Amino acid sequence: MIKPIGGFSKLSKAEKIDWVVSNYTSNPKESKKILETYWNSGIKLQQLHDEFIENTLTNLYMPLGIAPNFLINGKLYAVPMAIEESSVVAAASKAAKFWLKKGGFKAQVQGTEKVGQVHFIFKGDYEKLKQFFELVKPKLFEATASLTESMNKRGGGISKVELRNKTKELPDYYQLYCTFETKDAMGANFINSCLEQFATTLKMEALQYIPFSEKEKEIEVVMSILSNYVPNCTVRAEVSCPVEELEISSKISPALFAEKMVRAVDIAKKEPYRAVTHNKGIMNGIDAVVLATGNDFRAIEAGVHAYASKDGNYTSLTHAEVKNGIFKFWIEVPLALGTVGGLTKLHPLVKLNLEILQNPSAPELMQIMAVAGLAQNFAALSSLVTTGIQKGHMKMHLMNILNQQEATEEEKILAVEHFKNNTVSHRTVEDLLTSLRNR
Repeated sequence: MIKPIGGFSKLSKAEKIDWVVSNYTSNPKESKKILETYWNSGIKLQQLHDEFIENTLTNLYMPLGIAPNFLINGKLYAVPMAIEESSVVAAASKAAKFWLKKGGFKAQVQGTEKVGQVHFIFKGDYEKLKQFFELVKPKLFEATASLTESMNKRGGGISKVELRNKTKELPDYYQLYCTFETKDAMGANFINSCLEQFATTLKMEALQYIPFSEKEKEIEVVMSILSNYVPNCTVRAEVSCPVEELEISSKISPALFAEKMVRAVDIAKKEPYRAVTHNKGIMNGIDAVVLATGNDFRAIEAGVHAYASKDGNYTSLTHAEVKNGIFKFWIEVPLALGTVGGLTKLHPLVKLNLEILQNPSAPELMQIMAVAGLAQNFAALSSLVTTGIQKGHMKMHLMNILNQQEATEEEKILAVEHFKNNTVSHRTVEDLLTSLRNR
């Protein structure tokens, strides 16, 4: 029986590995070998990775690919994408190439406002709290002056601090609702530091506010934290062309293709079951660039899906229409990103990927990511309304199946040739390998 362990974080890396493989794997020697295989050969580089998180054992690598030919606002990009799903980079590349000669993608940042809140409990007279807030508000800015000095010099800082009465939602619950501009930083640490100082100042000033009763002076700060919901930090990306230029396949007319694309988006707008998968496909493109540039994909995912529900129903993030003979396809999405701070200066590959993207500002990176999501969605819907998604996906998945079956290099070459004109599935690949091996 495995026993709990105390002080695990204080063990050396070797001791941690020995404990894990001895207690949780069937072949400790082989398991240890696998973990060590994925270490970086450079000691300094591996140490850098080890110190990103606690209790590091090894590195879990993810393929890093490039989707070329993205023309965005007249500028050509090759977009780094880190993802394990086989068809994503190919689909993004295909969409980029399709729109390259049609003017490319247009993108525009609509806002860069970030949000943070001080959540607190006040048991007393709301009118007195409002008067107190108006008096203490300048002191909140004064108390954070040292924190905001460098951000202010870059054109950012604290935009707004409001008192919000939330007692209809929860008894005695109020908040300081604060907005920030963090320029090229994602700004999480900056925002949270400001919020915690707001909370400290709020509590201290309340204790000295004479109109408050003793009970009212005891403001209880529950938490001070940024929000990953950023409905005013959004970007729009779009493509458009005359309907007759939508020559996707000889098997479907451009007009019918445009009609089917609009209908597919309309379904995703109305049907949540479809919308979730529809938006997941968009995030295939966005998340891959988020990871490649060292940004926080969990925060992006949470904010994006909340935004998809902002009107009360979960719906599509993309839109499509045909108007006056022009097909238009676009996306509006919230993206709180950074190109400085965090991993952007620490992780060598992240730094390289940002260089490949021509060292974009945070707003420029927002545009690139929105375009990646739009391209991914266009490619997915194009397949869905024409040949079906599995034909192309399984072709890309073929190499994964061959590797699972431990195919030789010769078998891989023969299999790729065979499946140019045949349906790929686990069964058909197994059958082919069996026939090749029995010759």
